[in-house]
Amino acid sequence: MLEVLHTPRFVDRSPAQAYATLLDDNTYLCSVRTMYRILEGAGEARERRMQLTHPRYVKPQLLATHPNEVWSWDITKLRGPRKWVYFHLYVILDIFSRYVVGWMVAARESATLAKKLIAASCRKQGIERGELTVHADRGPSMRSKCVAHLLADLGVTKTHTRPYTSTDNPYSESHFKTLKYCPEFPGRFGSPQDARAFGRVFFPWYNREHRHSGIAYLTPEAVHYGDGARLIEKRRVVLGQAYELHPERFVRGRPSPQQLPDAVWINPPEPGGDTD
Repeated sequence: MLEVLHTPRFVDRSPAQAYATLLDDNTYLCSVRTMYRILEGAGEARERRMQLTHPRYVKPQLLATHPNEVWSWDITKLRGPRKWVYFHLYVILDIFSRYVVGWMVAARESATLAKKLIAASCRKQGIERGELTVHADRGPSMRSKCVAHLLADLGVTKTHTRPYTSTDNPYSESHFKTLKYCPEFPGRFGSPQDARAFGRVFFPWYNREHRHSGIAYLTPEAVHYGDGARLIEKRRVVLGQAYELHPERFVRGRPSPQQLPDAVWINPPEPGGDTD
């Protein structure tokens, strides 16, 4: 009976289907219950859906202590001139400085275009082998072979979010929220050219003028290119002078400027907890 159930004809069928098919062929070997008992004795009676379990994805834990150590990238849709028409905005972000190192608007999502953008961004930033990790979600472009081969050729480590876990890519998600809540952001774009024109205004503003709460209200450009410590020291001097002139205005004593974080994490480890 076990040999019959292992044949190509019955290997993917339930015992009940095999039993009925054999009867139609004028053959009776045993009852359905006996088939199950035989399969169970051979360790082959598990629920098939239990055998098709998804792999356990490890929580990504990434640490950046300086610019160009970890980049996060993602693609968001921009609404086009009419319903069901979208353009695709690709953005690569440095998680330590929040600096946008590369962006692109295209009419479609394409692994080839993503590869070109990543390669151009690495050249522009002078990335050396072994110094950068690129993090992304599990979209088809992010997991494509051509992007994987490019990163391997560049000596760049790649990591991915867990399925359906937006908190594994918080910096890209936060950046897209800043983009789409910008007062000048239109409800729709008439063409990819319109979207690129908006990007040529938005991204220089974001990098050079937007003061980000996560980096002590400095601009991403200042932090990315190493000017953050000088600006914070300048703020310290200004606050010190204000305190010397009017100490009564500072009920908590001498003020100090907000400091830059020493480290930026994606999913920091919990003290004494399970990192998975």
